[in-house]
Amino acid sequence: MNKKNLFLVLIILFSILGGILLGNIISMRANGSGFSRMKSHGKVDELLSIINSQYVDTVDMKAMTEELMTDLASKLDPHSVYIPATDLADVNSELEGSFSGIGVQFNIQNDTIMIVAVISGGPSEKAGLIAGDRIMQVNDSSFVGKKVTNEKVMKKLRGKAGTKVKLGVRRRGTREILHYSITRGEIPVNSVDIAYMIKPQVGYIKVSKFAATTYTEFLNAIAHLRNQGAKKYIIDLRENSGGFMDQAINMVNEFLPAGRMIVYSKGKAYPRSEARSDGKGTCINLPIVVLIDEFSASASEIFSGAIQDNDRGLIIGRRSFGKGLVQQQLNLSDGSAMRLTVARYYTPSGRSIQKPYVKGKAQDYEMDILHRYQHGEFDSKDSIHVAHSLKYKTVGGRTVYGGGGIMPDIFVPRDTSEYTPYLNKVINYGYLYQFAFQYVDQNRTKLKSFKTWEQMDRYLTSQNLIKDFVAFSTAKGVIPNWKQINVSKRFLLMELNAYISRNVLGDSGFYPLLYKDDKTVKRALETLSKK
Repeated sequence: MNKKNLFLVLIILFSILGGILLGNIISMRANGSGFSRMKSHGKVDELLSIINSQYVDTVDMKAMTEELMTDLASKLDPHSVYIPATDLADVNSELEGSFSGIGVQFNIQNDTIMIVAVISGGPSEKAGLIAGDRIMQVNDSSFVGKKVTNEKVMKKLRGKAGTKVKLGVRRRGTREILHYSITRGEIPVNSVDIAYMIKPQVGYIKVSKFAATTYTEFLNAIAHLRNQGAKKYIIDLRENSGGFMDQAINMVNEFLPAGRMIVYSKGKAYPRSEARSDGKGTCINLPIVVLIDEFSASASEIFSGAIQDNDRGLIIGRRSFGKGLVQQQLNLSDGSAMRLTVARYYTPSGRSIQKPYVKGKAQDYEMDILHRYQHGEFDSKDSIHVAHSLKYKTVGGRTVYGGGGIMPDIFVPRDTSEYTPYLNKVINYGYLYQFAFQYVDQNRTKLKSFKTWEQMDRYLTSQNLIKDFVAFSTAKGVIPNWKQINVSKRFLLMELNAYISRNVLGDSGFYPLLYKDDKTVKRALETLSKK
């Protein structure tokens, strides 16, 4: 992964790592009834009042207050954050079990909204929209061009259940604009991306976040795989930035015998709270490995830490992010909210995995992953710096370390053997994804005849996709370098096959192809094959 990709991922990651919700809003001490009773609030209110009444120029007091709230939160720790009222619904929906909308997955290409997939049973499918449609109009107004952004599309298409939105759609092979009136409905937000039999007796479950419905989805995935003969499990938490702590606790409980510590938390005004297993889990005696990487954070680290400290299974991959702080959301009177850090959590061995930070220097904290990349941590286990003074013991007596994420039991470096400037360029410009969409759009009838990822893989492998992709990229301005293309050929084909399959079969056609030759997954399978 190059620096540009890392910066993009960091921006996305920290936009959704505002905090992890835990329980109900805590009561403030003594005479406290929220922020309004803090001793210093009088001085702040007084100063704002003076500025409003006596300052030489007219001041937007609302904007100034919003900036002040954001600045105050930034002085605390990297995960306390102020959320304006205008953003709260969107931020909360990330971890909710559903939202209201029309039920499509889309991508913006050439300043046009392309429908990649239509959610089965959703409002758009019922109305007649299909994958490949281009949305040209929204509510009788043109909606194409530079003004089209992901945020604007979401605001246009989402809304209260029962409300209507009019769409003008251009469909391949049809000259005229097709008009649809779609009634918005509840759209599920899945956090278990896929559960499938990756090998005989081995079930693979990919969990992308810990949302309100994750535990229920996880139980369904376990039941589905057990019916297919699963007796061992790979739980993939790579790039899982966290979410609700209780969902992670419930998931861990499925694998632990009774009475085992899962996690505990404590803070200045937050009494120690423990979570222990009840012995009623469905997978207590089944082998398990957990996959993590540098973007596995918070609730992912709670799950991984509990499995590791209880010597219940092995952790495979790279050192996790290192977030051991607990947030609670405090709703304010104007519809905004503060996600405030109220406690630290500790793994069963007693270690805090929170990496060091300096209050008020969030930028340095956010750049930690980049620094780890530059120091070679993703490529060599010897480059990993751990706090050797923070040693702890697992149930079985193994040494683990605190103060900076979960260290895997088995380190797997990133694979850079196929990285070339050509590959980086086509990835950075999104040409792999764009080609996959165009290929499916032009061959949809044929591709829809395949019902499994194995069928899709066999067909795509027989096609000359590299030649077609290079021609596509050349037309976009990328000069072909066949020496580099041949070095990256396997990776290019893997990505192309996976994205094409996803556009037809969804995630069930994507992850099996994406991880077919994944080194971390292969190491997990090797580990599970041993006693």
